[in-house]
Amino acid sequence: MESTITINGRKIGPSHPVYIIAEMSANHDQDYEKAIQIIHSMKECGADAVKIQTYTPDTMTIDCDKQDFIIGKGTIWEGRNLHELYGEAFTPWEWQPKLKAEAEKLGMDLFSTAYDETSVDFLEEMDMPAYKIASFELVDIPLLKKIAKLNKPMIMSTGMATLEEIADAVDAVKSECNEQIVLLKCTSAYPAPPEDMNLRTIPDMIKRFNCPIGLSDHSLDSNVPLTAVKLGACVVEKHYTLSRSKVGPDSAFSLEPEELATMIKNIRSGELGELDEVILGKVNYEPSEKESKSLPFRRSLYAVEDIAEGEEFTSKNVRSIRPANGLPPKEIDNVIGKEASENIERGTALKRELIASA
Repeated sequence: MESTITINGRKIGPSHPVYIIAEMSANHDQDYEKAIQIIHSMKECGADAVKIQTYTPDTMTIDCDKQDFIIGKGTIWEGRNLHELYGEAFTPWEWQPKLKAEAEKLGMDLFSTAYDETSVDFLEEMDMPAYKIASFELVDIPLLKKIAKLNKPMIMSTGMATLEEIADAVDAVKSECNEQIVLLKCTSAYPAPPEDMNLRTIPDMIKRFNCPIGLSDHSLDSNVPLTAVKLGACVVEKHYTLSRSKVGPDSAFSLEPEELATMIKNIRSGELGELDEVILGKVNYEPSEKESKSLPFRRSLYAVEDIAEGEEFTSKNVRSIRPANGLPPKEIDNVIGKEASENIERGTALKRELIASA
C-alpha cells in the first residue's frame, strides 16, 4: 500500500506532486520586513511551504566559554562560540505567528523545526500543521516522542545518522502511535559536496522504511534535487536567500531566487536531467568525512549549573543541549534522580563516571 501523509489537506507521497519546502533559516538577518519579503519571494518561485526554526541561544546551548562550546575546524563557522552564533541566527519568537499568517495568506504552508520542549509548546499554541526534525536532533529520542504524541506529520532529516539511528528515531515516533513520518536523505555538510550525496540511498530508504522519502539538500548543484526526484524523492527542502552577497550564517549554502525558481520549474515540468554517477554515489548510512565535522553539533547531556558531590541530578541542573560531548539525550531518564559522584562545574559534559553508582 502506498504511504502518504497530509499537510493542510495536501497529500505528500509517491503519486503526488513533489512537495517543495523553502527554508528561511537565518537569512532574514534579524530584519522582520526582510523575512516577509523572503516569504513573498518563495511564493513567486513556486514553493509549497516555508520552513523556519524555533529556538533561542539559551534553548539550544548555554553561554559558556569552555572549549566544548567553541566550534572546531572543518566548518564555515570555525572558531565561533555556539551561543553567540545562535544569537545571530535565531528567528525571534514574536515574529513567528505573524510569519505563519503571512504564508497562509499566500496559500503556503508554514511549519518549523522544534529543538526542545519549550519550542514544541510554543509551536503548538500556533497550531503547527507539521513539525520538522533537524538532523542534529534525530538522536534526541525524548524530543521525538514529545512531538510524536501531538499526532502531527513529522519530517525528519537523517544527516550523519547510521541506519540504526534512523530506525531508532522511526521506532520512537511509532511507539507513540504516530505513523505520519517523512524521512529526508541529507548530507550534513555546509555546503555539501556533490560527491557526498550518495543519492542511491533514497531508493533503499523507500524499501526499508515504507514512508515518503525526500531530500534536504545543502549543495548548490542544481542536478542534486532533480536526481533525487528521479530516484523517488517526493519532498525537496532547500535553504533560500534573496542574495548570497549578504553573508550570514547560512547564506553560503542557500539558493537565490532565480536558482530556486528554475529548480522548481524543472521538477514540475519533469525536466530532471541525466543521472550523474558522482551524485548517485552508493547506498550509505554512515557520516561522510565532511559530515563528521558536523557531529559535534548534535545534542548531549550537560551540567547547566554547578552540581555538588552527592547532589541529585534534576531537569534544572542537567539538560540536553549542543554540543555532543556528553551522554546521548536518550539517557536522560537514567540520569535524573541519581547523584553526582563528584563536584561538577557548569558546562561539563555528563559522563557515566560522574554519576554515582552508574
